[in-house]
Amino acid sequence: MKILVLEDNRSLSDVINTALTQGGFSVDCFYDGEEALNALSDGYSCFILDINVPNLDGISILESIRMFHKDVPTIIISSNHDLEKIQKSYEIGCDDYLKKPFYIFELVQKVKKLCNLEGQYMVFDQSYKFDFINQVLYKDEKEIELTKKEILFLELFVKNLYHLASYDEIEEYVWEGEETNLINIRGLVKRLRKKLPKDAISIVKGVGYSLNKNVKII
Repeated sequence: MKILVLEDNRSLSDVINTALTQGGFSVDCFYDGEEALNALSDGYSCFILDINVPNLDGISILESIRMFHKDVPTIIISSNHDLEKIQKSYEIGCDDYLKKPFYIFELVQKVKKLCNLEGQYMVFDQSYKFDFINQVLYKDEKEIELTKKEILFLELFVKNLYHLASYDEIEEYVWEGEETNLINIRGLVKRLRKKLPKDAISIVKGVGYSLNKNVKII
């Protein structure tokens, strides 16, 4: 799962990056608000934003996130203890707020909780399971090779297992903001279905895809 981190203190940014990467996440770090703003549509599962950064502050970016990504978890981190700014962050829609200095372990745990990563495996049946922490699909404990887009497609359902993923959502997350078409999406699903149990992925014509109700997270 991919996380955007906006933190202009490069030392702290490096520490956050290392901790989240060790936790199984893919991390993109930004030090400038405008650069982070331009990357918001690149298929992130979580945003971590400092308030006081160059060119565009974290609260303004949070407003943009909530306009287009209403359900993506967002954590504000800041040394600013201004109650008004904290209150405004929650009013706009941040999911959590950490005051600096904080324990990196605490941040990682908040990310895992917000992304619903209490488990490690997406289990399809007795033979098939997807290790979403290490991004590996197994059949009878033997690894099945997945492409990056196939991994991202499965990751779409980790946070909300039984939701219906629309074509637009798939384009944004799996293609990481790059424009694609229904032919490419259908081709991806067709290839992935060959690596999973029969009927693991269901189509809702004209809308998108969902997973079989027997799939579970453990």
